[in-house]
This record gives sequence, C-alpha cells and structure tokens, in this order.
Amino acid sequence: MTEIVNNHQCIVRTAKQEDAETLLEISTSIMTEGDYFISLPDELEKKPIKQQRAIIQDIVNNDKENLIVAEVNDMVVGSIVFRSNQLKRLSHTGSISMSIMEEYRGKGIGKFLLKAMLDWAENHPQIEKVSLGVFSTNHRAISLYKSMGFIEEGRKIKEFKINEHTYVDDVLMYKFV
Repeated sequence: MTEIVNNHQCIVRTAKQEDAETLLEISTSIMTEGDYFISLPDELEKKPIKQQRAIIQDIVNNDKENLIVAEVNDMVVGSIVFRSNQLKRLSHTGSISMSIMEEYRGKGIGKFLLKAMLDWAENHPQIEKVSLGVFSTNHRAISLYKSMGFIEEGRKIKEFKINEHTYVDDVLMYKFV
C-alpha cells in the first residue's frame, strides 16, 4: 500500500528478515528517548541479528500475527506488530505495538501503519478485538488511537515508575474489528 505523507511517498508492507537491523535500531533509538518505551536501553536483550530475523519470520509465518513496516525513500522508518494470544478463550484477541522514528512522528505515518494493520485484522476471520497499552503521557498516540476508533477500557494506575517521584498510567485501549 502506498500513500503520499508530507510530500514523501510512504509504502507499508509486510516486514522481511532483512528489516531486522533497522527495526532494532528504531527500538533502541526510542528507548534512549526515555519517554514512551517500557524498557530502558540497558535492558535491551542483545539478540544476534540472526535471531532477530528468525523472530520476524516467525511472526510473518504465523497466520494470526503480522508485522508491517513503513518505508520513506526506501528507508524503514516505523513498524507495527500484531501479536495474537495462543489460549483458546483469548484466540479472538491480539495486541498491537507501534514504533516510529522520532523525526517521522506527527506526519501521518502512524495513522497509515495503524490503518494497514486494522485492515488486515478486519479481514482475518478469527480476530475480533485489537488491544493496546499506551503511556498516559503519550497524548499524540492516544489521540491517534481514538481517531481510529479505539476506546479506553481501563488504566493501570502508576504502572510505570519513571523516577523516584514520577509515575505514569498505562492506558488500555481496544477496538472491535
């Protein structure tokens, strides 16, 4: 799928094993910002690229999971992943997580990625509910999710401890597809 985003051609496509290094770089970069990522940079498990590629392939090969990337000027700038639940009573659900390079946020790429993932989920016969968790301080992301039909279903109060005196809630959102 292709769309013009901020005068640049943006392509969303299924991830490939070759995207492993770039996806890892994006995650590491977001972690160092320290704003909206649960893990801290020193907690990143340094898996060999070969193992990262295998993880991507496992997701792509699983018909109930998906990993989509966004490319601008032939460079991967973001991704969204849908992970399913293997338990039978939860098999109709899954959760998403999105990562976008800082310089490409606020330009419509997140909306484009989210739309592509929701289109995929809506066309999947077993998936009924897409869920996510987002830092309560990530107002831009919450606004995007609401604009795409996600509804807040609860909060985990003070779920994330940023420092000695600062906590952030985990906002739980969902959308039926």
